[in-house]
Order: sequence, then structure tokens, then C-alpha cells
Amino acid sequence: MAHAAQVGLQDATFPIMEELITFHDHALMIIFLICFLVLYALFLTLTTKLTNTNISDAQEMETVWTILPAIILVLIALPSLRILYMTDEVNDPSLTIKSIGHQWYWTYEYTDYGGLIFNSYMLPPLFLEPGDLRLLDVDNRVVLPIEAPIRMMITSQDVLHSWAVPTLGLKTDAIPGRLNQTTFTATRPGVYYGQCSEICGANHSFMPIVLELIPLKIFEMGPVFTL
Repeated sequence: MAHAAQVGLQDATFPIMEELITFHDHALMIIFLICFLVLYALFLTLTTKLTNTNISDAQEMETVWTILPAIILVLIALPSLRILYMTDEVNDPSLTIKSIGHQWYWTYEYTDYGGLIFNSYMLPPLFLEPGDLRLLDVDNRVVLPIEAPIRMMITSQDVLHSWAVPTLGLKTDAIPGRLNQTTFTATRPGVYYGQCSEICGANHSFMPIVLELIPLKIFEMGPVFTL
């Protein structure tokens, strides 16, 4: 999860999120290069003593500053489109979880385990244990296995919500009357936090998401479902 004074993105636990971080760094370096070149050109323009008022055109320069931005856009677009298509792939999920947004809590349904359904509310400050995170911990966590493709079916029962977990690179809108889906495969065990990322009312900031990712062998034992 994020920590104080963090500048970059959170550490990834999903291969596509690692691709997103790489693409972010790639695009950021291109932006830095463009900014440096523009500032350097402005500096030279403001400080040079050379002037020539007889120049009416510069076709070579115009050709360069037309083609160069097009090449830069291609260098940004190609990896972006690749990652975009990767995020839409659904590869034979091992487990399907349905998430329903409410004002202001989440309902989860394990459709592959006898229709297990439970609500997940934010823990009030009075119920926090040592080590719990204020405004982020919940009473019932979503327990999922690692190294197994998981499909999340996301919808809403009242207003627009958004199911987002930054560490997994996931952000899917929960829309009333519509069922959206996203998939992920976690690579490391741990507890990962997210929040509703769509303004959904007065208590929008009190809809945390907590995923507890454990090894598949432990997940298959069954007691993890005891709420």
C-alpha cells in the first residue's frame, strides 16, 4: 500500500500492473525530454544576440517539428494499446467473485462456493485493533488465492461506484443495471487495500476494499470462509 511521502506508484502484485508502471516511467521520460527541449529552445531564443528578420520560411525545421511529434505519439500509443488489450483478456478464470456496490458498503458473492454472500463494511475507529488502518480496514475481507486467475463481476444496486485496488492495477465502474468484469492473477500473498473511486454520496470516502491473498492450498481448505 502507499506510504507517507511516496512519489511513485504502489508496488505491483499483478503482471499487468507491472506493465503499467513500466509504461508510466516510459511516458514520463518522454515528457521530461520534451519539456527540456522546449525550455532549452526558449532559453536560446531569449538570450541569443543573433537576429534575422529576412527569413520568411524554414521548410526543413517545419518538417522536423511535424514528423517528430508524430513519432513520439507512436512510441507512446503502441505500448499503451498493447496494455489496453491485455487488461481486457479473460483467460479461463479459476474463481468468480461478484461485487455489488451500495451506499456505502460492498457485498461479495462467491458464486463457485455455494453462493456464499457477505457484506463488507468499514471498521469504525472504536473497533480498530492495533495494526489496523483507519478508513481502510473492513469487518469482512475478501479472501482469494494467489497464482490463480480471478474474475470479478462488478455492479451496483443504487448509484455509480468504482471498485479500485491500485496494487493490482484494477479500477472498474459499478453501474446499476450493468455487469462489468475484470480479471487479475496475484503473484504475492498479502493484504491489499483499495477504495471506491467514484463520488457516490456523502460517505463516498468510507467504502474501503480489502483483499487478503493467500496460497491456493490454504484457500482450498475452506476455513477462510468463516466470517
